[in-house]
Amino acid sequence: MVSKTTLTAKNLEALGAERLAALLLEISDGNAAAKRKLRLELAGAQSPGALAKEVRKRLTTIARSRSFVDWKGVRALAADLEIQRRAIVETVVKADPKDALDLLWRFMALAGPVFDRCDDGGEAVSNIFHQACRDIGDVATKAEADPRALADRAFDALGANNYGQFDDLVCVLAPALGQAGLEHLRQRMTDLSNVPVPKPPEKDRVTIGWSSSGPIYEDEIAERSRQSTVRLALQDIADALGDVDAFIAQYPEETRKVPTIAAEIARRLLAAGRAEEAWRTIEATVHPRGSRWNWPDFEWEDARMDVLDALGRADEAQAARWACFERSLSAPHLRAYLKRLPEFDDVVAEEKALDYAQARRNLPEALYFLVAWPALDRAADLVLQRHRELNGDDYEILTPAAEALAAKHPLAATVALRAMIDFSLKNGRSSRYKHAARHLLECASLSSAIPDFGPFETQATYEAGLRRAHGRKSAFWSLIG
Repeated sequence: MVSKTTLTAKNLEALGAERLAALLLEISDGNAAAKRKLRLELAGAQSPGALAKEVRKRLTTIARSRSFVDWKGVRALAADLEIQRRAIVETVVKADPKDALDLLWRFMALAGPVFDRCDDGGEAVSNIFHQACRDIGDVATKAEADPRALADRAFDALGANNYGQFDDLVCVLAPALGQAGLEHLRQRMTDLSNVPVPKPPEKDRVTIGWSSSGPIYEDEIAERSRQSTVRLALQDIADALGDVDAFIAQYPEETRKVPTIAAEIARRLLAAGRAEEAWRTIEATVHPRGSRWNWPDFEWEDARMDVLDALGRADEAQAARWACFERSLSAPHLRAYLKRLPEFDDVVAEEKALDYAQARRNLPEALYFLVAWPALDRAADLVLQRHRELNGDDYEILTPAAEALAAKHPLAATVALRAMIDFSLKNGRSSRYKHAARHLLECASLSSAIPDFGPFETQATYEAGLRRAHGRKSAFWSLIG
């Protein structure tokens, strides 16, 4: 049975409205955020129109504010913004979608001023504006906004997208814009593409920075911004209209040969049922030369495999998946390869793949793959057989490996932990001493589950050796107790 002093809605209701009201006033005293929340609730109880008026007033106040917001104040600002956004999309929109849409545009107009005066806008503030942008799409549909007027407003917003707050705008507005609105927006963007930023006389140009090739001028940055805005918007519009050729047209001929761009184009051609053209795009790709690691460009590789499958060249697609696995020990590509094999053939192929991974010259890559797959028996064998190659500085791989191996392979886990301990102490990495101390305690705990240490030192012998070699490192031993 729940105690009557437990903070639950039912227990609080028992206090009565008068007492609760008094408590709310007391709690909100000196708490500006709580007071604003209460005012919004009171306005909402009066009418949606009164709530909209209160939100509009608050947005105006935020827009006019010029005070600097340090990293401590960002959280309060984010909470304030979220309260206003939710009031719009949860209450105002139900009574007046058109008013809610206008309020959301006003809300989004705050992004520039807010980020300009924040020491660190942080993820919280950024996420709120991105969510508000998505809200615009839903509310615009409910408001049955005029497509051309909506397109004009979107055009203005995209021109002020200095912080990426409107990156998804075309996508979220596409249903409300419809073909007519999208075509109107495309025309406006096309017109903008034909109006370059004026270049002032050389003596009047404003220098805002320097590069290896000389000064960076304000008008140059403005022109690049204009070009980028137009290109990205026209690509999004082309996607919304299903116009693959318009999407491709936004890239110069040479740029279409860049692997990432070629993959984007190929996928769109494939979705449009133009597999042969997609293949020609993939084949025309120019890969950078001199790659030391020969690491696959996964986005391009995956697009190529999909095109091969679409063309009925499944064997070649399978060969590409295996090649990706061999080059990078990519688990997703191996799984995709095995999934397409006949029953029982996949078992043989998996063993072959695990043999290949275990024999990998790059020990960290091999260990990471075997632990993640998981093939813990092989991972343990790898650690024990090649323990002299372990680099204790690879803690991001050895730590999860030790955790995964501890239950069934305590000796291998101990060897991995010792590698990190030895590295920290031998190199005097005092910042890691607390981790090394924890690892040593874990080794002691694991030792009871190890019946035979084989060629490795017992825990007692290992610890005694550490004390002889590093006994003066009191900062470490004080953590052991």
